[in-house]
Amino acid sequence: MNKFLIGALATLGIGAATGGIVAASGIVNVAANEPHSAFVYQTLAFARERSIANRASDIKVPEDFADPERVRRGAGNYAAMCVSCHLAPEMENSEIRKGLYPTPPNLSAKAETPSTPRDAARDFWIIKNGIKASGMPAWSSGGMEDAVIWDLAAFLQKMPLMAKADYEQLVAASDGHSHGGMEGHDHAGGHEDHHAEPAQPQPVAKSKKSHSHDHGSHDHGSHKH
Repeated sequence: MNKFLIGALATLGIGAATGGIVAASGIVNVAANEPHSAFVYQTLAFARERSIANRASDIKVPEDFADPERVRRGAGNYAAMCVSCHLAPEMENSEIRKGLYPTPPNLSAKAETPSTPRDAARDFWIIKNGIKASGMPAWSSGGMEDAVIWDLAAFLQKMPLMAKADYEQLVAASDGHSHGGMEGHDHAGGHEDHHAEPAQPQPVAKSKKSHSHDHGSHDHGSHKH
């Protein structure tokens, strides 16, 4: 074993030991309202993008990816599962998105270079596999089929070009929330079980206030997309 290899192993060992001590001390703040330092953020972003690029490089985009039917179907799933974090055309920042770190990208935002399409393979990989240590789930783990994920990716290509009315019309014309073969989902993302027994009425305690963070001035029932 040469001196260079010994030195490299020693450096790695010291680095690992130092990292262990720092982690064990509890001084690393994992709070979502405390941003990373610029160095840590840029390092994580670089590692994330290299990881995605490496794994998405062999993904083949379907030949019918630009089919308007894919966009129509993808609109329903986007409205049901994605809009709270990634917003919709002309939609203000959502309550949940404000509390997430890193902040999810606004996928409805107009592209800086509109003539450049989104990377479809990258979108597919992220939707399918999710991102660790973020709010992005792996939708394939919830049973979403690849064909449905491609529908979502196709919709993402078109959404930044849409006005609010166009978006809402497309969602209304979609098949609603469907993972492929899973029926009984409405356009708003609600789940209906057509085989379930009718729910029995339950006593409800009266309340003078709706869900509010500022003494009644913020009612979740008033959110409109």
